[in-house]
Amino acid sequence: MAVKGCVPDNGIIVPHLVVRDTAEAIDFYRRAFAAEVLYRSPSASGDGEHIHLKIWSSLVQISTEEPAQRREHIETEFLASPETLGGSTCLFQIGVPDVDAAYRHAIDSGAVPAFPPKDMFWGDRYGWVRDPFGHMWALCSVQEVLTPKQIEERMRATAQTKGRHK
Repeated sequence: MAVKGCVPDNGIIVPHLVVRDTAEAIDFYRRAFAAEVLYRSPSASGDGEHIHLKIWSSLVQISTEEPAQRREHIETEFLASPETLGGSTCLFQIGVPDVDAAYRHAIDSGAVPAFPPKDMFWGDRYGWVRDPFGHMWALCSVQEVLTPKQIEERMRATAQTKGRHK
C-alpha cells in the first residue's frame, strides 16, 4: 500500500502485525516504543482497521484480526494473531542505544519480560519482551563487532561452560 509518507525503500522488510485490538496496540506501541501513527483506515470488510506506524526508524503495519475474513477468503486464512495461534512465529529485533532502559520502559508500558538483558557471546547486550498481543521483540545494543571466528570461539566457550554446570 503506497501511502504518502510511509512508503519503504525497495528491499526493506516491513512487518505486518495482526492483533485483536488495534486501538490497544497503538496505545501500547506509542508508550513502549514511541510509535507514531502515519496512516489509519478501516479495513475493506469494515470489521477492522489497517494502520501504518513508525517505530523509531522502522515502518510497521498493524491490522485487526478478522476471523470471518479468514474463513471466507483463502488469501487470508493463514493470518491470525499470536493470541489465536497460542504463540508468536517470529521475533522482531530492534537496535536501541540502551537495552536495559528500553527493556524496563517496555515492561513499564505493559510488555511481559521474556529474556532479561544480558551480554551475549556475539557481542550484543540483548533481551526479549512479549507485547500484550503476543508479539516478541528482541532489544539489542551492539557492544563490540566481532569476526565470525571470534563468535564461534565464544559460542564454544559458552557451551563448554554450560555443559560443566549441568
